[in-house]
Amino acid sequence: MSILIYAESSEGKFKKVALELASYAKKVADSMGTSVTAVTINAGNTEELSKYGVSKVLNVSNDKLNNFNAKAYADVIKQAAEKESAKVIVLSSTTDSKYLSPLVAVNLNAGFASNVVALPESTSPFQVKRTAFSNKAFNVTEISTDVKVIGLAKNSFGLVEDSVSLAEEVFSPSLNDVDFGVKVENVEKVTGKVTIADAEIVVSAGRGMKGPENWGMIEELASVLGAATACSKPVSDIGWRPHSEHVGQTGKPVASNLYIAVGISGAIQHIAGINASKVKVVINTDAEAPFFKVADYGIVGDAFDVVPKLIEKLKTFKANNA
Repeated sequence: MSILIYAESSEGKFKKVALELASYAKKVADSMGTSVTAVTINAGNTEELSKYGVSKVLNVSNDKLNNFNAKAYADVIKQAAEKESAKVIVLSSTTDSKYLSPLVAVNLNAGFASNVVALPESTSPFQVKRTAFSNKAFNVTEISTDVKVIGLAKNSFGLVEDSVSLAEEVFSPSLNDVDFGVKVENVEKVTGKVTIADAEIVVSAGRGMKGPENWGMIEELASVLGAATACSKPVSDIGWRPHSEHVGQTGKPVASNLYIAVGISGAIQHIAGINASKVKVVINTDAEAPFFKVADYGIVGDAFDVVPKLIEKLKTFKANNA
């Protein structure tokens, strides 16, 4: 009766969230006297999972699952949970898993707690701490069903190495043709850049940049920091940046370790979507910008003066500590 996680991968490599899930599940498993099993779909070398506490992997390999399909993937996870008699299933809070989690819960007649940010307060009764009200508060939720599904918030637990021996097993779940009623015509992926979903640092900018031609210094700052680039909703709406970079309550939620906002005033919807980030730095010419009220650090100044100096200092710091 192990704890089951769905270890997400991309192009055969496990995402950071998969390793965070493994770390979290291992701690929960230790407290419950059990082990961690991961189900993977068309993944590559699974040995990395064992470094973070996964002792068994169910490998699913099927070309029909090359493109994400929420119904089909949820059915695979359900069958894996039933095979392992898992009572606790842990999923991440990526865009894909946010689709998956409620489907998995329904399939297993399970209770579901989203946005979980810490280890269970108690396992009997099963209680977890979650964010609420757009990350403005916390609550403790009790899951009383026999099977429980947990959606772990990104960057809420971190990576904890705890190496164990690994057993691998080929798993061939049955696939329902009805689940493949929607055909994927094309999948566009950005390569060579840090994605918002996996980023520990995000550099975001708004209309204060005055135009798309000025985004070079934002991309350079992100490159120096090993960060992902993002933008506010108005910027993506007017076509300065792609919609895939739009973060906030109406875009992609961000829970990075460091969030740098350049030339963003701080509309409530934007702040709600990035409020789970641990450290928030704001650069803005307007000292009364709402963003400063939630910032951990703020610089009142012109981004066209501040950002190049910041890049220069960071490059010098990295060179001196290489």
